[in-house]
Amino acid sequence: MTALDFSPAPGAAPATQRILTHARTEAKLLVRNGEQLLLALVIPIAVLVGGRFLGDRFGLDLAVTAPSVLGLALWSTGFTSLAIATGFERRYGVLERIASTPLTRTGFLAGKASALIAVTAGQLAILAVVALALGWRPVFSPVAAVVAVVASVLGLVAYAAWGLILAGTLRAEITLALGNLIYLVMLAVGAVLVPLSSYPNVTHQFVTLLPTTALGEILRGAALGTPVWWGLPVLLVWAVLGLVVARKVFRWMS
Repeated sequence: MTALDFSPAPGAAPATQRILTHARTEAKLLVRNGEQLLLALVIPIAVLVGGRFLGDRFGLDLAVTAPSVLGLALWSTGFTSLAIATGFERRYGVLERIASTPLTRTGFLAGKASALIAVTAGQLAILAVVALALGWRPVFSPVAAVVAVVASVLGLVAYAAWGLILAGTLRAEITLALGNLIYLVMLAVGAVLVPLSSYPNVTHQFVTLLPTTALGEILRGAALGTPVWWGLPVLLVWAVLGLVVARKVFRWMS
């Protein structure tokens, strides 16, 4: 009979398992955080309900408000929430410690990206169900739907990249303040909730260059069955530029 070998055999788990485990942890942290929940669901649902019952007073109906809220969800989670969470992880040395584990920096980023995608997908699904329950009836067009999906992915990449730039270069307290300030400013001037057509004509040349405007217009167009092509190059430029800058300037240690 062969003797059993109880000698220690330390070793790291396979890379895929490490990334998935980290992604689950990141997703749980995002969902459990009160501020993240406020940005991810409470505010968007409040806007949906307000648009349903008060939108007529401001010339906005649910057909416009619902896709705008989906764009808001991507903006709040992809940029603001990610920037603030990562900024404080960097301040408390979490990034530095995790980077030195078998997970590695690449695995950490892959896990964080996977968690962000999963949480955002769940967020969009919940908001879409709420919008449908309130009476939203989008017009389906295969081409417009594909454009909207591609735009959502590019928008999320762009928002996340610039959120990481903020979190990886500034102190956590500054990231918190600036992240919230940029969130509010873009709500006002970035055509997130209000269509581009509602802005003065003189501002269109500037506003159309913003990623929030591009994504918002694409989602609003898709909800009406109309593909909006001009927004894709805008989002692609912001995404590529953000990734390049983030790779250059992001610091793992505060």
